[in-house]
Amino acid sequence: MSSSPSDATAPDPRPYDALLLLSFGGPEGPDDVMPFLRNVTRGRGIPDERLAEVAQHYLRLGGVSPINEQCRRLLAAIRADFAAHGLDLPVYWGNRNWTPYLTDTLRQMAEDGVERAIVFVTSAYASYSGCRQYREDLAAAQAAVGERAPRCDKLRHYFNHPGFVEPMIDNTVAALRALPADLRAGARLAFTTHSIPISWAETSGPEGGAYVAQHLEVARLVATGVQERTGVAHPWELVYQSRSGPPSQPWLEPDICDHLDALRSAGAAAVVIVPIGFVSDHLEVRYDLDTEALDHAAKLGLAATRAATVGVDPRFVAMIRELVLERAAAERGQPVARRAVGRLGPSHDVCPLDCCPNPWGHRPAAKA
Repeated sequence: MSSSPSDATAPDPRPYDALLLLSFGGPEGPDDVMPFLRNVTRGRGIPDERLAEVAQHYLRLGGVSPINEQCRRLLAAIRADFAAHGLDLPVYWGNRNWTPYLTDTLRQMAEDGVERAIVFVTSAYASYSGCRQYREDLAAAQAAVGERAPRCDKLRHYFNHPGFVEPMIDNTVAALRALPADLRAGARLAFTTHSIPISWAETSGPEGGAYVAQHLEVARLVATGVQERTGVAHPWELVYQSRSGPPSQPWLEPDICDHLDALRSAGAAAVVIVPIGFVSDHLEVRYDLDTEALDHAAKLGLAATRAATVGVDPRFVAMIRELVLERAAAERGQPVARRAVGRLGPSHDVCPLDCCPNPWGHRPAAKA
């Protein structure tokens, strides 16, 4: 499967013989919605009545989450990029919560003779739900497949890789230009990401606090890049969306809609919402931002646009190839250049044992 070591011009993915694209998954029809939500919340005691409320968000979009189709597009883009650059590495796709299920994908990989895979997760930041939970599900899928299951190594966090940051800068500039011309210079930037419990945020990363720190750094990098391109220093804030926990549990705030209220009260006339916490326009973007937040802004009389996510931007797709070859070279003991922009530097390849702990108790996790 891999390029021949004798071919000096071919990118060398050894010791890996496959790439696994690992994502969250989503329903692809109305009948899928409740089973999907039960998968997501299994073991947490959330009643069907609450899930039915969330189900309405999906049903307003026809019961179809955009995320699976976006993964198909990313899968095709990765394969095309690999082929264009001579990287002979098969690419598989598995989801945590819906078809194609991760366990089924690992079983297929084992049948195809894959022994060691590198894993790209569609989550750029450190947190339990964004990193360790994926590694726990990898370990559970490996156990289900048995001794033939491939070893799986997760790629490092890529929030501050230029292949992620540069497209977000361009997308924010494009969203600013979509505002009325007389409002652009005074527009605020609202960088959004998924809210998580404060306790999870505090224990994220090797030393704690990584989830918020990483997002603040990306927001700063994007805002700085926008200023360099437009000549305008737009005020910005990091805000949160898509809270799903009980009111008694403290989650990261402010919520995007509360933030829009505050902006309007302070006299702001325009805002660009920039979803830096997401790599594609899935449900939390299409519903929580494009429906709820933009509708709320319109009711307030606040001009608002939403920046696109990176999706299949060629720079983002090229980043995946770069990260694969970087990790492969490191595993072979070769020196590698690890690209990252800003103040935080490149993330670790292997997560420490106590990094982003499971709030419900220990579960085995695959190597990062």
